[in-house]
Amino acid sequence: MATIYDFTLTDGKGNQVPLANFKGKVMLIVNTATGCGFTPHYKPIEQMYSDFHDKGFEVIDVPCNQFKGQTPGTDDEIHEFCTLNYGTEFPQMKKSDVNGPDELPLYTYLKSQKGFEGFGFGAKAAAMALLLKSIDKDYKNNPDIKWNFTKFVVDREGNVVARFEPTADMDDVRACVEKLL
Repeated sequence: MATIYDFTLTDGKGNQVPLANFKGKVMLIVNTATGCGFTPHYKPIEQMYSDFHDKGFEVIDVPCNQFKGQTPGTDDEIHEFCTLNYGTEFPQMKKSDVNGPDELPLYTYLKSQKGFEGFGFGAKAAAMALLLKSIDKDYKNNPDIKWNFTKFVVDREGNVVARFEPTADMDDVRACVEKLL
């Protein structure tokens, strides 16, 4: 059976990035977008990267344009947007699909490890549920990525320990990461 370390991604410059390079580190793997209501999540993600990178924390940023076309730019334009607006320093991968026939094999694996468990409670959760019902009436029963800024946390042994939907409180994501460091 595959492990997280069996996958290789391509970064925005075309370089191969084997996830085996991150053995022994805690990883946050997130599909991102530059024009989404959740785009401000870049700020707390960058803050975690800044605070914890020296303690063995990595962010794997996978820009994705599958959700209402909210990441229309080139890899260079996406990188420029993130660095100028959010001061991001974590590695950014090539824009890729996270669902469907062209999805990254990494995402097939991640979804097999942690399926969709709901959006939680509150106004954002209700809005996401309403939106998803209009797109996929069966969204609750499949593991697909539902929207931008879905986050997977991987522990130092390579286990996918948590999946956070974009509606999750970023303080909860941070607490999960801190606990693993």
